Amino acid sequence: MSVLLGLFLQFSAFSLIAFGGVNALLPVLYDISVNQEHWIDAQTFANYFAIAQAAPGPNFMTVTLIGWHVYGVVGALVATLAIAWPSSILIFWLQRYIQSMKNVQHQQAIQYAAAALAIGLVLASAWQISWQINHGVVAYVITLGTLAIMLLTPWHPLWLILLGALCGLFGII
Repeated sequence: MSVLLGLFLQFSAFSLIAFGGVNALLPVLYDISVNQEHWIDAQTFANYFAIAQAAPGPNFMTVTLIGWHVYGVVGALVATLAIAWPSSILIFWLQRYIQSMKNVQHQQAIQYAAAALAIGLVLASAWQISWQINHGVVAYVITLGTLAIMLLTPWHPLWLILLGALCGLFGII
């Protein structure tokens, strides 16, 4: 039971700082799950993140998979509830406050600032997690190549996921 309580408390606290979603603070989630609590290892974290990104649904599925790994179905439910409830309540009240503001320019300024902050956090997170997960020259080349393809071509990201899966299947990475 103490494992479930730890899971609930850790992910509830994490939810309050995960501005921009779980992906914005992926290195923190990695640190909690792999280094601090030792719930999973680095490879399992990378696998769960890949599954969560490939699957349809909310971007906090990584947390659900970690909970499932730690304590089965009950752990998945506890982790999902823990990651969702604090931020949902906070956003509900914050949105009500913003909408009650009389000055429309202030509303827009807050919304634009929040969007810029979320985008910056996601980009910084991607940079940090690539340094923690990538091992070897091939992994870095694939990461940089993926970045270049996403910025310079109209390719859909699923093609890159398929390419990554094929590289893994053939033992390239």
